Amino acid sequence: MQKNIVNFIGCDAAYEEAETVLFGAPFDSTTSFRPGTRFAGAAIRNDSYGLELYSPYQDKELIPGKVYDCGDLELAIGSTEHVLDQIRECAEEILADGKLPFLIGGEHLVTLGAVRAAAEKYPDMHIIHFDAHTDLRTDYLGVELSHACVIRRCWDLLGDGRIHQFGIRSGEKYEFDWAKSGHTDFHPFCLEDLEEVIRKIGDVPVYFTLDLDVMDPSVFPGTGTPEPGGVDFLTAMRAAAEVCGNVNLIGCDVNELCPPCDPTGASTAAACKIIREMLIAIVNR
Repeated sequence: MQKNIVNFIGCDAAYEEAETVLFGAPFDSTTSFRPGTRFAGAAIRNDSYGLELYSPYQDKELIPGKVYDCGDLELAIGSTEHVLDQIRECAEEILADGKLPFLIGGEHLVTLGAVRAAAEKYPDMHIIHFDAHTDLRTDYLGVELSHACVIRRCWDLLGDGRIHQFGIRSGEKYEFDWAKSGHTDFHPFCLEDLEEVIRKIGDVPVYFTLDLDVMDPSVFPGTGTPEPGGVDFLTAMRAAAEVCGNVNLIGCDVNELCPPCDPTGASTAAACKIIREMLIAIVNR
């Protein structure tokens, strides 16, 4: 008999040996439209068994012994700040051990916990952000800790010019105006400027946050706030791998898969494949 451990396929290294640590944050308490992202981690791990370890896109494999999956955190759902502290503490431990934290959400607010930990260790860090939404509101219905405000809260930590946003096509007018005035490096609607931004960033530490709703809902309907006009699957997948393989990556996350919103499982399959490509790019750097 063997111990029943469900992890993302290929991510079964011992913690001590691993260079990357996968962990989940099943939290969606500030979701403003369709809830259910708390179920993403379990769905992704289960469906990952339909994948191969080899990527024909990169002609590389997910190397055994490089990634440890510690499962989902047991979060105190009733307190948003407590949840963010739990995520931060987990990311701090991973970073302190010289490993790369790879967070699976959950709603996008979970990013803030990991970014707080990363910014403490790497005060000069930048963020690359793929999303359909600006997430730059000062508050949402009076709440400052909301998935609609997460990048604004990250800006509170980093300041101007260190957050690079791609694919944005939804938000309040004041968010667009605020971003375009130079507070963020703003690239709405597409991912076309990514290569140039990566070149300009150079070797500074980078945290990468990928909101899966950057993809068009015609190919990724399983998200809480679908926004037509997004990029296709291959564009998102290749761009995510490009970031992970070509920057000084110190942490990353993938968020906003909502499995109940797509009972076909197609969105979960897309999320799994993007995560695989990101991990392959990371471990083969």
